[in-house]
Amino acid sequence: MSKLLSVALCLLLATPSLAADWKYEGGNVPIAYFDNGEAQFQFACRGGDLAMAYWVRKPSPDVAAATSLSLAINASGTPSGSLASTGGTIFAQDFPLIHSDGSSILVRGPVARQWARIAQRAGDMIRVGFVRRKAQGGLEVFDGHEFGARGSNAAIAKVLGQCG
Repeated sequence: MSKLLSVALCLLLATPSLAADWKYEGGNVPIAYFDNGEAQFQFACRGGDLAMAYWVRKPSPDVAAATSLSLAINASGTPSGSLASTGGTIFAQDFPLIHSDGSSILVRGPVARQWARIAQRAGDMIRVGFVRRKAQGGLEVFDGHEFGARGSNAAIAKVLGQCG
């Protein structure tokens, strides 16, 4: 009985770490996503085209007021990896923002495909955020979020398999 209780306790302790994996949902719109509660990063096959979205539920005032921003991803997996640094950070420039139940950017085509490959090869962590260039140089990062990378390769591969 105590052995069964020990196994049950171990399973309960392991459950939160399982929740940190990327999720996949099939159906009419196959989607791979990671939701950290404050933001969601996703790849989906919509109408046969790959689409990538970054959605922040409660954006900063700067993001909520913007009509367009750039997006940055850093999938180096290093704890010190920053969206503002150029090492390992990739940018998608000047995309219109959608303000509905938060703020989001939707990207299709080659950029979405490139970012899907980046997310598939990520280390332990994927960082995504809205960015814009400062007038005096450098970058401002808004609503940057971290997403675990575990399971991203398999989940995104399923979506890519549907989007040819």
